[in-house]
Amino acid sequence: MMPTRNNRGIAHENGTIESAHGHLKKAIEDALLLRGTRRFDDLDAYRRFVDEVVGRRNRRNSKRLDIERPSLLALPAHRTSDYEEKLLTVTSRSGFTLRKVFYTVPSRLIGHRLRVRLFDDRLECFLGSTQLMTLRRGRPQANGKHGHVVDYRHVIHALQRKPMALLHLVYRDQLFPRRAFARAFEALLAKLTERQACRNMVGLLALAHERACEAELAEVINAELDAGRLLDLDALRERFKPPVTSTSIPEVVIALTPLHVYDELSAMGDVA
Repeated sequence: MMPTRNNRGIAHENGTIESAHGHLKKAIEDALLLRGTRRFDDLDAYRRFVDEVVGRRNRRNSKRLDIERPSLLALPAHRTSDYEEKLLTVTSRSGFTLRKVFYTVPSRLIGHRLRVRLFDDRLECFLGSTQLMTLRRGRPQANGKHGHVVDYRHVIHALQRKPMALLHLVYRDQLFPRRAFARAFEALLAKLTERQACRNMVGLLALAHERACEAELAEVINAELDAGRLLDLDALRERFKPPVTSTSIPEVVIALTPLHVYDELSAMGDVA
């Protein structure tokens, strides 16, 4: 083979390589049209669909692959790195920005430097050699603006100190874990002042976090809003408070040794 060079930034000079990529994209598009829908249950289902399309296209080359296969060497003992590694500092906003996407992390990591492994679909975050968490990889918006991958559990404590920050938070829509919480905020803004609405909404998110009742709370919120009732934060806190146990505390009786016993022991020591 004789290598050739092409000029950087001139796409048509990659025609031989890009042509096969374009044909594959067209084949996937045709398969989606024949399927009748672009909806998939999850990411794994879509990946299986793409694997089937690629497998059908590769069958035409199966005979040539069979000729080459006896000459192939064994696979390496260790898998090559399929990720990019970055060192990032967690800011006072309890997060970091990578590839125009802002990610939140627990507030206890503010000021620490994290070693982040950037995969195609996820981020693995390490503090030293200890893996702390895995985050879903986000993408910037189509218009070039920053994207956000937000977990309300990471920032709820800061919001409790400054509830009004919720009103103009740039990632507010991504902050709500379920559609019911977004509906709740819209209803609170419509019937209360902005300050009251923000305080109640932050209280709802804190309740979902502290009582680990996100799904159950979302069902109650939907039921209350569908009935046309305004959400009562105090009533919801009462409803989801920890159960009171009826176990009584045992009474412990400690018998104290009379002090004259020590005098007797001391006298016995003198006799000895």
